[in-house]
Amino acid sequence: MKYAAELFGTFVLVFAGLGTAVLAGGQVGNVGVAFAFGLALLAMAYTMGPVSGCHINPAVTLGMLAAKRMSAKEAVGYWVAQAIGATIAAGVVLFIAEGAPGGSIASLAGAANGYGMQHSPGHYSMAASFVAEMFLTMLLVITVLGVTDDRAPKGFAGIPIGLILTTIIIAGIPVTNGSFNPARSIGPAIWVGGWAMNQLWLFIVAPMTGGLLAARVYLGIRVK
Repeated sequence: MKYAAELFGTFVLVFAGLGTAVLAGGQVGNVGVAFAFGLALLAMAYTMGPVSGCHINPAVTLGMLAAKRMSAKEAVGYWVAQAIGATIAAGVVLFIAEGAPGGSIASLAGAANGYGMQHSPGHYSMAASFVAEMFLTMLLVITVLGVTDDRAPKGFAGIPIGLILTTIIIAGIPVTNGSFNPARSIGPAIWVGGWAMNQLWLFIVAPMTGGLLAARVYLGIRVK
């Protein structure tokens, strides 16, 4: 059940956030897209959290694994479920987008994650994009580790997690379209192909590195 919960939760997150970017981005702007992701995560934290912990992000799962809160076998199952959920969600968004006059794969490609002069919204370099994805993901994963600690107040975890995701996406959209979640990048890249698949490595390696850094930092500052 927990793997199904991760698949469904990731589907909801990517469908809501990516769908907002593709179908309504021109109306709501970057802040609206960021809130779509953040509110979707908040909702799923309370809906799927009791079942799977609601990671719905491979970098969060890696942070949990590094913090010794789950097994490697369980983490692999989460990663597979998250990638499948995100890919299905991106495909549904593409299907809807193509139903509009002039709709095409370009609609989805515009919300895929990228770097460099051609694919970063603000034309940020590969190095700048890597650092942004790594450290902003670190903030997300540290937040998740902190609010789900056994000493944290119970019942409130979804609120700070949703808010920090909203915050980092507002910061990151001009740089990379804001990923901080390898599954969110894998989904549209599979459908877009080409340049999106060629650049996908950064949106796997940088957030996963950020997840590992978050676990190291959190375990280092946590008072026993």
